[in-house]
Amino acid sequence: MTARPRPASRTEAVIVGYAVTVYLLFLAVLGYSAGFFADAGVPKGIDQGPRAAWPAAAAIDVALLALFAVQHTVMARPWFKRAWTRVVPAPAERSTFVLAATLALALLFWLWRPIAATAWRLPEPAAGGLWAGYAAGWLVALSATCLISHSDLFGLRQAWLHARRQPYRAPPFTERGLYRRVRHPLMTGFVLVFWSAPTMTAGHLLFAISATGYILAGIAFEEHDLVQNLGATYTAYRARVPALIPRLRP
Repeated sequence: MTARPRPASRTEAVIVGYAVTVYLLFLAVLGYSAGFFADAGVPKGIDQGPRAAWPAAAAIDVALLALFAVQHTVMARPWFKRAWTRVVPAPAERSTFVLAATLALALLFWLWRPIAATAWRLPEPAAGGLWAGYAAGWLVALSATCLISHSDLFGLRQAWLHARRQPYRAPPFTERGLYRRVRHPLMTGFVLVFWSAPTMTAGHLLFAISATGYILAGIAFEEHDLVQNLGATYTAYRARVPALIPRLRP
């Protein structure tokens, strides 16, 4: 007869509850972001809210973007994870990363200052095409998380395995679906979201340029770690699959 697994301890249950709470908070902020970039359905969009003279507004916005970029980059590095898990339990490390990123993003939405000058304003049917691109960007980004391990990416799997007293193993390298066409489909989706604006204000353009630049820099950091971990497997993958923009022919 197979022994029944021992019930989770209080500490393990707390870690699972923490991971679930962080994930729900992340979903709420992610849903808000869809309205924020579209300037629709939320109390404050990217072109709404208190205004300031453009130099001050640009300085505030760049500082908020830099805060998110530094948090995301530093906390994702292996050396930081090794040090951080001396402070927080290893099964909660990823959830803590997600929590920090979610709070940084929420702070950006709250304090963002619009810059009203208009870079372009497209009429129909071009505007409709960009709205379709906006929706497609979200679909690509969300689909990409499910092609690897959605629960692992957001810290749920780590907490659950710990509660089940099973050793954690990172999801295996995968090359399927969108990952056959681009190496970072999640980032491809976000680039589509940032740039698919029928009316592109100066503030939105500042965000799109800065976020795209950060994505390119973040890819360089991430791929350095991937080559260190996967070696020739990832080097060969990188040689044949583009990073963000799929080739017209496979």
